[in-house]
Amino acid sequence: MAFFSRSTQPAAAVNPAETESLAPNTLIGLRNIEKSYAHGTSRSYVLRRINADIKEGEFVSIMGPSGAGKSTLLHIIGMHDSAWTGEYYFLDQPVQRLGAKERAKLHKQYIGFVFQSYHLLDHLTVYENLDIPLSYRDIKKSERESMVCDILDKFAIVAKKDLYPNQLSGGQQQLVAVARAVISNPKVILADEPTGNLHSSQGKEIMELFKRLNETGTTIIQVTHSEVNAAYGSRIIHLRDGWIVDE
Repeated sequence: MAFFSRSTQPAAAVNPAETESLAPNTLIGLRNIEKSYAHGTSRSYVLRRINADIKEGEFVSIMGPSGAGKSTLLHIIGMHDSAWTGEYYFLDQPVQRLGAKERAKLHKQYIGFVFQSYHLLDHLTVYENLDIPLSYRDIKKSERESMVCDILDKFAIVAKKDLYPNQLSGGQQQLVAVARAVISNPKVILADEPTGNLHSSQGKEIMELFKRLNETGTTIIQVTHSEVNAAYGSRIIHLRDGWIVDE
């Protein structure tokens, strides 16, 4: 089914010396990533010397107490945040050297993001919100319509397709946000507390969906406080005070 089709790798070449430290099949390579804010003559660090490799097809959970830097790290990986130092390689592309347009193109082509606060467009219906990620791809209108209808059915939200976000409950908005993240068959799904606003049964359904997607090759990286949700993954990255600890 088209829902589980794979994306292809970008063609741009880089100097092999830049990526020689990456393990084989590395999708995401982070080297000495730091994020900080200036406070007068001093700096306050949110992330410190983050080094990690995430291979294609992994299901990784990022855990830690509030304020540990989990969401910040996820937004850097998702290329929403460019104010950081260090080296970040995505499919061997040196993200730290890419311009804003190049980063946006990578994000739109390969990454699906589930925001903690939904980030649905209030002036668009559920149907239109789901169509947005497909509009970035070279997909025929008839195929886009079919894909939106399939995802509406898969998430049991067909009856909500003509409603606007402010007409939905928090849980319903979260379901739409997850559906939007997976509809374009991304190579990697980044999820920030994806079940935080869902009933336990709905949350289990979402995690089971992520598990199925992962089994077909999609890389999943989630931020979670839930040990139950983390158990769906193959590895946990623990953050504390901006540092990776006892991974």
